[in-house]
Amino acid sequence: MFSSPDFWVLVAFVIFVALVWKPAGKAIGAALDGHAVKVRSQLEEARRLREEAQRMLAEYQRKQAEALSEAAAIVAHARAEAERMKTEAEADLVHQLARRRQLALDRIAQSEAQAVAEVRAATVDAAMAATRRLIVENMDRSKADALIDQAAAELPQRLH
Repeated sequence: MFSSPDFWVLVAFVIFVALVWKPAGKAIGAALDGHAVKVRSQLEEARRLREEAQRMLAEYQRKQAEALSEAAAIVAHARAEAERMKTEAEADLVHQLARRRQLALDRIAQSEAQAVAEVRAATVDAAMAATRRLIVENMDRSKADALIDQAAAELPQRLH
């Protein structure tokens, strides 16, 4: 066995591994520990980023809900305002129609009154002309003077 080269290679290998194991184990352990620390820090960073992303998502969802709520309120306000404006416009239209109807009725009444006044004036003018003609044709000077005196005497009573 001591003369076998395989034995001495095995012994040399065991000695080599024993001598190298401690420093190599420390180096490998340190490398693994360093890698584990790096992985832990990456995991911690990933957890922190995930939490931040969740907070941002919750914030954006809250803002979206607020925006939707505000949009719904704006739409409701716009509908109410449109309804109010429609009601006011209808009331204004009814008022304008009533006012125009009244103006038309007033114009018609004014035209009727003017026509009646014109007819009366024409009738009075015709009656006066006919009366003048009859008076001129049928009345003499003494009768005219007597009628003028009588009208002058009645004038104070008619003025009061």
